[in-house]
Amino acid sequence: MVAPDRHARTNWFRDDRFGMFIHWGAFSVHGRGEWLRSWEKISMEDYQPFIDGFTPEAFDADDWARTAVAAGMKYAVLTAKHHDGFCLFDSAHSTYTSVHNGFGRDVVAEYVEAFRRHGLKVGLYFSLIDWSHPGFPAFGDAHHPHRDDPAYEGREHDFDRYLDFMHAQVRELATNYGQIDLMWFDFSYDDLTGEAWRAGELVEMVRELQPGILLDNRLEANGGSFGSIITDSPLPWSGDFVSPEQLIPAEGILDLQGRPVPWEACITLNNHWTHFFGDEDYKTPRMLVRKLVEIVSKGGNLLLNVGPHPDGRILAEEQQILAEVGGWLSRNGDSIYGAGAADLPKPEWGYYTRKGDVLYAHVFEPPIGPLALVGVDPTRIDSLEIGGRRVERADSWLIEAYPDTAFVSFGEGDPALTYPLPDDVDTVITIRLTPPSIPHGE
Repeated sequence: MVAPDRHARTNWFRDDRFGMFIHWGAFSVHGRGEWLRSWEKISMEDYQPFIDGFTPEAFDADDWARTAVAAGMKYAVLTAKHHDGFCLFDSAHSTYTSVHNGFGRDVVAEYVEAFRRHGLKVGLYFSLIDWSHPGFPAFGDAHHPHRDDPAYEGREHDFDRYLDFMHAQVRELATNYGQIDLMWFDFSYDDLTGEAWRAGELVEMVRELQPGILLDNRLEANGGSFGSIITDSPLPWSGDFVSPEQLIPAEGILDLQGRPVPWEACITLNNHWTHFFGDEDYKTPRMLVRKLVEIVSKGGNLLLNVGPHPDGRILAEEQQILAEVGGWLSRNGDSIYGAGAADLPKPEWGYYTRKGDVLYAHVFEPPIGPLALVGVDPTRIDSLEIGGRRVERADSWLIEAYPDTAFVSFGEGDPALTYPLPDDVDTVITIRLTPPSIPHGE
């Protein structure tokens, strides 16, 4: 009997591979980061102008969705509520929302409807922290804006009341917007982890309301830790995937038995999550394509963040970068969507990805002479393609000393010559393999 796949619900997630993270809210108005209230220890009163100023006249969720589709993304995650407590959804439990601050619109509803219309799966980010709620611990907390404020020392807070409120808002998100494909909780720290959030009860509720939903691992972990998802006996709140932040692991993430665990690297397009005035240090399309390839070669997903302008626009330069990534994916998507680790050593010229009996060689560095398809059993190669064009294996006196390695040339002339790569971002060679032979008697 085949053991059940405990990660089976992530099948679509592991096929889609590429998603859009959207950090947007009242913190976008000041343009200095979503953690500003904490960093600068700003009071609720002094933060209020940013709440009042969140009236994004250019917001159009369909424009966001079209940008994601043009980038080749398959799903998205929006910050329904970040640590400042301001909600982009209508809540019966709070007026600290985009519906009540003067903007008068339920951003989550518009986002969900638009992204579904464009064939994208929808996810919601929800902060477990809420600096606006009187029940959340303030003085002495690691991050609260009033953590060092003497006026808050000794002030009592009703954390159970806060948890009731937090759970009620999660229930609203899981009830009021149709099918939600992914819930991205953030984040646990110090003693606030796992059952401190009444996580078992929370997860049971979410999975009852949204049976197919995926959950990240941050009810018990943060961006630098894995939690018990990597054990053989994960806890109910361990989540469905690991969520490393602003880095790509050196290798794919495995459980304690050495088996792959679903994971997703969340990475910013520039150097900040939210729109940050003056930050124009954008990652290039070349870098993003290559990092997406690296992530998929290690069995992971890329959740690439955009921080829309306070008025609601994704800026033109950001759209251009994303469209160029999407252009590469339109030609080479078979090597990414539904693909994963090839279980071959990393070649010095790039990476391999794999989908069944098809290998994809992602060539970043041009070779001198023909390219050695290192690690690939040459007896199993059925065909080779570059850019949809079938090519033959290179045959030259130069490679006679390497009978156990297949070579391919990027030019139509003498394979001993050096030719430029057809795509200097990433030239993909499709290697179709014959099925492995089965020993007689098995």
